[in-house]
Amino acid sequence: MKTALKYIIPLVLIPITVILGACIFSEKSYSFVSMAVAIFSCLLFYFAYERKGKTRRLIIVSVMTAIAVIGRFIFAPIPAFKPVTAVVVLTAVYLGSSAGFLTGSFSALISNFYFGQGPWTPFQMLAWGIIGFLAGILRNKLKNRITLSLYGVFAGILYSVILELWNVLWYSNSFDINLYLAFLLSSLPHTAIYAVSNVIFLMLMYKPIGSKLKRAEQRIFA
Repeated sequence: MKTALKYIIPLVLIPITVILGACIFSEKSYSFVSMAVAIFSCLLFYFAYERKGKTRRLIIVSVMTAIAVIGRFIFAPIPAFKPVTAVVVLTAVYLGSSAGFLTGSFSALISNFYFGQGPWTPFQMLAWGIIGFLAGILRNKLKNRITLSLYGVFAGILYSVILELWNVLWYSNSFDINLYLAFLLSSLPHTAIYAVSNVIFLMLMYKPIGSKLKRAEQRIFA
């Protein structure tokens, strides 16, 4: 049951919640949708691990979320150039997919108290959460610089794919494939910068943060 929930929550329940929230509820209801995503993220983390080591993991996830939030603040003046994805991916690679999803979703939620909460927040939570979740699934293949760089590019594209979905739903109140493709095309420069920044931050953080997360992971299972 826990194994099934590990995939149902991030890949089914949370996306449905976010999309229904955008299509059915008014813009003022985004806070309830964001809260629902946050609760699902916590449940995902809770069901993913046995009692042993869960508290230690949560502490590390909290620290990594704080690093992602602070990093977003520091690089705020540079559009599309943010370290959030890199932090989320590295957390997932060393602590697992559920930790990656939790770090991604809460990084968006917490940092938007500064950047501004809105109907886009649940989609950012979903985007960074999914990026972390998939990185956790692929964790054994992402522990070298080449595959990690390729994933950084993929993450930049995936983030844009999810966020442009919100733009279409907000603009037309329904899904229009032609409008969606137009939004994706117009966002290519932004997506390219974001993908490159992901690779840069992953390469810069891979050794210093990765080594610390590896030691932390070993201590959890000690």
